[in-house]
Amino acid sequence: MAGFSQRVPAFVDIAMVAHPSVTLLVDLSGGEGLVYGAHGRQGRGSVIVGLLPGDLRASGRVGECLQIRLDPLAAAAVLGSSIEFCGTVESLRDVWGHEAERAEDRLRAAVSWDERFAIAAEILGRRMTDRRPAVDAEVAHSWRRTLTSRGRVRVDGLADDAGWSRKRLSARFGSQLGITPKRAARLVRFDHAAHLLAAGLAPACVATESGYVDQSHLHHEVKAFTGLTPAAVAAAPWLAIDDVAWPASWPARTPVPL
Repeated sequence: MAGFSQRVPAFVDIAMVAHPSVTLLVDLSGGEGLVYGAHGRQGRGSVIVGLLPGDLRASGRVGECLQIRLDPLAAAAVLGSSIEFCGTVESLRDVWGHEAERAEDRLRAAVSWDERFAIAAEILGRRMTDRRPAVDAEVAHSWRRTLTSRGRVRVDGLADDAGWSRKRLSARFGSQLGITPKRAARLVRFDHAAHLLAAGLAPACVATESGYVDQSHLHHEVKAFTGLTPAAVAAAPWLAIDDVAWPASWPARTPVPL
């Protein structure tokens, strides 16, 4: 999780980029707060962003926001079974009901980001204890292999490793995580490429580093996931703060100015 604070009041309008996690954006602002738009409809306040949310934008005068990234293996336990985890954008209150309001009130009342992180961890931990997801060990292992390989493992290899047929793995993976193994690998590989683009690497180098056939293949995949060119993704504000907000070596997350 990461906390974001806007020090100078200003309107924010950010295109959100697909990420291999289910994302919770908890709006801690007063007034108008967070407005989001996707799939031709708009919503306001705290929101759950599933895998592959499509053309999603977050805007408004957002003073403070808590962003939580959930591994799909944990998302079912934390959010409940009432939400699909691929291609969806849902109000947190529609999914959690009054518990969402209570969680927001507790987080707003906290006197520091460290306290907010502790409160959020306690809420998520309690929900995971209460609602353990029925995810096969083979599916969980296949998802983790997809992540560690940065999307460069073939479905046949995952199936062999699981001791299942490719058809069975695809069916169970899709029913439990909401995305096929092949699509998941493409998403993870795209995410790696997008962060390399944001780091300033040339598209040709990114294509090679990420395992794409060539720069044209990279361009096609970036366009498919975002509707943008590689150059536009490289300049996306959603990715620009990732190294600060989500540094791999930090045990805890600190607030980041928007």
